This record gives sequence, C-alpha cells and structure tokens, in this order.
Amino acid sequence: MKIAILGSGYVGLVVGTCFADTGNRTTCVDVDEAKINRLRRGEVPIYEPGLEELIQRNVAEGRLFFTTDLAATIRGAQVVFIAVGTPGDEDGSADLTHVLSVAETIGANMNDHKVVVLKSTVPVGTNHKVRDRIAAHTKQSFDVVSNPEFLKEGAAIDDFTKPDRVVVGCESAHARKVMEELYAPFLRTGKPLLVMDPASAEMTKYAANAMLATRISFMNEMARICEAVGADVNQVRKGIGTDVRIGFPFLFAGVGYGGSCFPKDVRALVSLAKEHGYTPHIVPAVEKVNEEQKRLLYQKVKQHFGDLAGRHFAVWGLAFKPKTDDMREAPSVALIEALLAAGATVTAFDPEANREAQRLLGDRVRFADNALAACDGADALVLVTEWSAFRHLDLDEIKARLKQRVLFDGRNIWDGERVRSQGFTYYGIGVR
Repeated sequence: MKIAILGSGYVGLVVGTCFADTGNRTTCVDVDEAKINRLRRGEVPIYEPGLEELIQRNVAEGRLFFTTDLAATIRGAQVVFIAVGTPGDEDGSADLTHVLSVAETIGANMNDHKVVVLKSTVPVGTNHKVRDRIAAHTKQSFDVVSNPEFLKEGAAIDDFTKPDRVVVGCESAHARKVMEELYAPFLRTGKPLLVMDPASAEMTKYAANAMLATRISFMNEMARICEAVGADVNQVRKGIGTDVRIGFPFLFAGVGYGGSCFPKDVRALVSLAKEHGYTPHIVPAVEKVNEEQKRLLYQKVKQHFGDLAGRHFAVWGLAFKPKTDDMREAPSVALIEALLAAGATVTAFDPEANREAQRLLGDRVRFADNALAACDGADALVLVTEWSAFRHLDLDEIKARLKQRVLFDGRNIWDGERVRSQGFTYYGIGVR
C-alpha cells in the first residue's frame, strides 16, 4: 500500500517506519528541509531505541522515503496519515492550526479516493472539521478516520508493532477494510482492532492519558500522606498493587510526570469539557498535584540545607523519563530553575538528554560527560530520572567526589537503608 505520513516528528517517524517495515511504500513529509536531509542520510533527530536502525534498513531496501514535497506525496498515496503537532494554547486547548492547514492541502491535491487518517492527538469533533476542510477543496470522494496513537517514548517500536489494541473511528466499510489491512501484521496474536465512531475514538486517547496521569498523581499524593503519617509508600504500593482491581502499572511515587502527552492532553481535556458546558473536578486536581510534585525535590533540598546561595548540586537525569531525550515539561527543569533562582549552581548529566538540556538551559548549568563526574565537589546528589545506569551506586566513589554525603532520590530507586548504612543522609519520596 502507498502511504503518506504528513509530519516527521516523533509519532510520524515511528508510524511511517513501522508501516514501511511491513512492506508498504511509505513517504514521510516535513517542511524542515534540514531534517529531511538528515533522515535521508539515516540520521534520526530524536532518540528512540531501535528507530535509527529500522529507518536505515527500510530506506536502504527502498520502502521508506523522506521529502518536503507535500503535494506530490498526497497525490501519490492511497492512505494519508496526519501526524502534525497539536500544541497547547494558553488556555490549555489544542491548537489545530497545523491539522486544518494540512487538511486543506489534502483537499487541494485530492486526485482520487483516499483514506485520510488522523494520527495526531486532537479534541473530539476534529474528524468532522477535517472532513469539512477537505471537502471545501475537492469534489473527490474520501474517508476520514480517527486512529489515535498510544506510544510510550522509549518503547514506541514495541508499542506500535505489539499493541494492546488499535482504536479506529470511522464511518465507512471501505475505510474499515483499509485499516484492518494496514494493521493486520501487528494484530496476529489476537489483540483487538476496536472500531467505533470518530468522536469516541478521539475521546479514547484523552481518557487513556488522563487515567494514566491520574494514577501517577494519586500515588504521588499518597506518598505525601505517607511522609506525614510515617508510612512507606513502597510498602503501600505493594499492598494495593496486588489487588487485581488496581494492579501495579503507573503506581510509582516520584517527582511528577512530564513529556509531550500527559501534561498537554490533561489540560486539553479540561478545556474540551468546559467548552461543552461541563466543569471537571478530578482531571484539574491531577494536574495540580503534578505541578506541586515537581517542586517537591527542591523543597526537600531547601529543608535540609536552608540557605542555598553558594551551594553546588549534582543532578542525575534530565529527560522527563528514561530511554528518551525529550525535555518537554521535564521535572528536572523545575528543580534546576528553582536551585538557580536560590543562588545555587548545578552540574547535570543525562545519558541522552544533555544536548537538549543545554539548548534549554544554556550556560547557566554545567554538563558532565558522565554521572560520577557530575558529583565532583557537589554538596549533594539529586536524582530526577530513573535511568537504569543510575540504579547501582558506587557509594565509595560517590563519597570521594561529594563534599557532603547527601542523596535525594526523586524516583525511589535506591535502597535507603543500605545507603544510610554507608554514612549517607538519604531522602526519598514518601519513604522512611
């Protein structure tokens, strides 16, 4: 099948490459000529495990192409995926400028029947808006399908090729057949392709992300209560996670969620509800807890040291989660900005996000070449992102490098009892 992917960001690259890997002729389009030239050379502008190798193989084997020629790509495709960004406006609503602009271009270049697939995360009702924009520029017949993505950064290839489910919102038998054919290679283990109306498909994406964000914020609030009453959130997690009605995923206490999805989608869902006359209560509280949680590590540091002017801190982990270089709404930024504002200095290290962090924070922060080097001369070590490489500490080496033996564990990945037995002061999240 000939597929066009409009937008070569995180979602577009993963979707386009995975479809190409199952034999489809796939062309990814982007307005950024420098990015397209890099992709043609097999260079990937984002860090996602396995993606670079997959792109290089499919380019070499003649199934995956990159171009800036939007019109020609649309005309040559049977299926056109819209995977452009939908950034949040100041009021939290999703900005559909790029989506609707692309829809108009699709309409202007509609030379035969096409299935247009909305892969971007969009508010309920966008399917019909896109249909109207396309129809205003063509007399050709077409279908518009809502097909939300459920990709986790750091595990996107597996998420796409081994999905829990595929959600399809469509209103024609032809569109359904095309989507079934496209996704058949990924559903051979019996996972479902769920066909529903477009509005329900659009809502499913927001509901899923809001639920996952709620679990995170709920556990973070439990951690705060545990600290207040003297309980241990790690034990509480085991106590509730073994309940089959609850389960363990997304119940880790920490310093809050970040990234491109949860913060934006939670705000957009609140805005969408208010736009339709309903004021939600739980979802705004999820966001409020998360924003407070991002400041928790700084508060712990401040409580321990008091005046931070002239203090120096090592920060391990900058990306919002492991296995990505994505710094969007990362808790590390909130921590570092607060430390700098208090007169402290920071040396930071992340296995993949140093370059992106330097772009955001500039020369206000020093960046180390490795984790241990970041500790040199620091008053304390603060862990923000739970990369696997940080889990096993060389305590003797860290002792030799830190000025003071103080550890702040923002993800509860270290054994507090062991660390304290080696002479360190240890602070976790909701643990004794």
